[in-house]
Amino acid sequence: MIEGGCNCGAVRYRIEGDPMGVAACHCTRCRRQSGSVFSVNLLVPAGAMAVEGEMTTFEDTDTTSGAPVYREFCGRCGTPIRSRLGANPAMEAVKAGTLDDPNGFAPRLHVFTRSKVDWVEIPAGAPQFETMPG
Repeated sequence: MIEGGCNCGAVRYRIEGDPMGVAACHCTRCRRQSGSVFSVNLLVPAGAMAVEGEMTTFEDTDTTSGAPVYREFCGRCGTPIRSRLGANPAMEAVKAGTLDDPNGFAPRLHVFTRSKVDWVEIPAGAPQFETMPG
């Protein structure tokens, strides 16, 4: 069981099972939404995450796929929690920084590296993709 939540405690969640993967996204939109130079996400099957509390959703339509990304966050404290992907509704991206224990969830691959900040160094041997792998 993987658990996490927002800064103020109004949103808590549990994830059943292991993530399908852990990815660092370097796209401009994820950078802005995370407030950092990339966003680390656990990729989980849709429906694997049970949420307690109310989240607010921003429908981000500025995407390379043309399908929206639904960016969900705590409406009280603003903590980004999850992104639901219009281009891939079978998968959800949960922000690793919101996990109660993020140890053991280092990113295994890096996506949208064409937008990577110059001073970010991707570990040698880590798979990286200029956009989203197909």
